[in-house]
Amino acid sequence: MPLALVALAITAFAIGTTEFAAMGLLPQIADGLDATIPQAGWLVSLYALGVVIGAPLLTAACARLPRKAVLIGLAGLFTVGNLLCAIAPNFAFLAVARLITGLPHGAFFGAGAVAAAELAAPHLRARAVSVMFSGLTVANILGVPAATLLGQRLGWRAAMLVVVAIGAVGALAIARLVPQLPSHPQAGLRRELSTFRSGQLWLALATVVFGCAGLFACYSYITPTLTEVAGFSDGSVTLVLALFGVGMTLGNVIGGYAADRALRPSLCASFLLMGGALALFAVTAHAQWSAALTVVLIGMFGFATVPTVQTLVLQKARKAPTLASATVQGAFNLANAQGAYLGGLALTAGLGWTSPTLVGAVLAVLGFLIAAASWAADRRTAAPVPAEPAADLPAPAPAHG
Repeated sequence: MPLALVALAITAFAIGTTEFAAMGLLPQIADGLDATIPQAGWLVSLYALGVVIGAPLLTAACARLPRKAVLIGLAGLFTVGNLLCAIAPNFAFLAVARLITGLPHGAFFGAGAVAAAELAAPHLRARAVSVMFSGLTVANILGVPAATLLGQRLGWRAAMLVVVAIGAVGALAIARLVPQLPSHPQAGLRRELSTFRSGQLWLALATVVFGCAGLFACYSYITPTLTEVAGFSDGSVTLVLALFGVGMTLGNVIGGYAADRALRPSLCASFLLMGGALALFAVTAHAQWSAALTVVLIGMFGFATVPTVQTLVLQKARKAPTLASATVQGAFNLANAQGAYLGGLALTAGLGWTSPTLVGAVLAVLGFLIAAASWAADRRTAAPVPAEPAADLPAPAPAHG
């Protein structure tokens, strides 16, 4: 694999760290800026809002620019956003800074996925995309726990400054290691938007919005589930969440490899297996060893969907893939919001701490059904239609799409 993929993974590591570490530092942020923890929770939502807004807008604005310059600029904007967070004098300033920090997230992963695919041989493209996303998964193993610990010991601003440093290293690595990747000569907003005429692209996005919501329905409430049901201490939960990151990393690698060999079957299987793991967690959460093991499986099957969906979108939007690829990140954030909301409804209804994971299992199966329906429709569309043979002439060979 090209060394340039490592440069993309470094920035992905920084992005993953700043996105998820904020959740673990909400008490410190609230205390430091005289806010309540629920108010501090708005910072998570504002970051997600920035992702949803920035993915299409920044991608459209940069459509005609060379991809390497776009990647450097997005990594720079992310780094500046984190610097603004670190020096925020009050909560309002920090809220705006978090919104700014989220803006380049989706656009970076969209452009980065396209760049990673272009850097690899055709039969290795899904694995190349998974290498870039490995930075995001490794962040959940190392970056998030380390940033949380640092923030608890030295203050949340120190954690933000470390992310600034990592982001700067990522931007420099892209400038040094990623080759020039010029934009398409006909690139532009109209060309990028034209890909959204594809029903298959919308079905791929729907699998993310509904199917991946299953993962977030469980993950949003996994800490109280582990403490209240499995009996883990607060300190032990951090280790279990690191195991979740291990599962994500394994799933990312396995998903990339499987997608290169059999894209559609891999996508369907990952959603079905995720649904099974989520349903199983409702039972295994009552014992610590089985809960920890199932958390690894949930992370693995849940994140195996990422390189498969991303590769499918690149395939269906091959003529103008950047905006479509960035939109996947917005779809993941919608899945995050939907999963957390539906899981919360189950808790509010008094169905118990394991109810969100059952909600997640249903959503994952829904993702499987959409993926299977999309696959079936794609096969019908691609199936050759034999032509009627002309009189006294041999029948022509069927056309291949």
